[in-house]
Amino acid sequence: MGYNIKVIENTNSKLNDLDFDNIPFGNVFSDHMFVVDYLDGKWQNPQIVPFSSIEVHPATMALHYGQAIFEGMKASISADGQPMLFRPEEHVIRLNHSAARLCMPELPGELFLEGLKKLTWIDRSWIPPQEGSALYLRPFMFATDGNVGVRPSNTYRFMILALPVGPYYERAVSLLAEKKYVRAVRGGVGEAKAAGNYAASLLPAQIAKEKGYDQVLWLDAHEFKYIQEVGTMNIFFVLKDKVITPSTDGAILKGITRKTIIDVLRGEGYVVEERKISIDEIKQAYTDGDLVEVFGSGTAAVVANVHKVADGDFIMEFDKSNWDLSHRLKKYINGLRKGTIEDPYGWTVPLSEEVLT
Repeated sequence: MGYNIKVIENTNSKLNDLDFDNIPFGNVFSDHMFVVDYLDGKWQNPQIVPFSSIEVHPATMALHYGQAIFEGMKASISADGQPMLFRPEEHVIRLNHSAARLCMPELPGELFLEGLKKLTWIDRSWIPPQEGSALYLRPFMFATDGNVGVRPSNTYRFMILALPVGPYYERAVSLLAEKKYVRAVRGGVGEAKAAGNYAASLLPAQIAKEKGYDQVLWLDAHEFKYIQEVGTMNIFFVLKDKVITPSTDGAILKGITRKTIIDVLRGEGYVVEERKISIDEIKQAYTDGDLVEVFGSGTAAVVANVHKVADGDFIMEFDKSNWDLSHRLKKYINGLRKGTIEDPYGWTVPLSEEVLT
């Protein structure tokens, strides 16, 4: 079904103020945003409106009890100026998985995609053409009841923001294995893209930075033995004969870029194992010379090389001359997103003016 999405155009565009060669990540927003409210048991009044602040009740339940989830996506632009989305249906699935875990209503996939496509097309001039840059899309949902009481909200708002961004990581990153704090446990909300997961990660990430590291390498909550993920990414280890990554056991985010990398590698004949991986196994592989490279994956980072991993006093450093597979993966995914590489998977979704009708 088609949705009657009202469009109110912004008559005071800030596009001319944007320096496409100098875009701080997360600070610049496009002219419009998509908004739809869940009232009386249904989603209603979908709109694309000028970007602005929103007014909320002081007792808005998202602020007090944490019913807030989000997604991260990117739109790129092809050489001939056509906006391109990448695997948007996967983000619909994951958003609704997160919603179910936090007792929030399912958002119809068609409404999500229609609002996303229309917003992206309307603000297509905000998509940076530079290599590694994109229009970052932030769909999110939060509880809106003005009520102090621990229960699911009856009302919600879903929005999509659009942010032109440059590369998330300009250089390789260093990781510190965390032995005190935990990110998630099986049965918790680690598999959901819930706002509170990221709030809980801030202190250990800050401590890691004070020790000279860029990010935390999370370990399991029971033994501090098995690797989960990085603060902003899933994690991959390239051995001489295979690629391994932690299995998504309910405490690890099911990354869309992670899934893409696994699909591409298996399609090329690589052995990819999704399983429990202990930090001791990685240290032994490093000692034996079997660990070739380590990289993270995520929508923002795409593929980010890791140049150092520390587990206490045990330091693993990696030679960038061996970073072949990660570089090829990043180039391939960026090429798919920009339409410079043929897409045999049907993952890219090119947009045209037809999305407005």
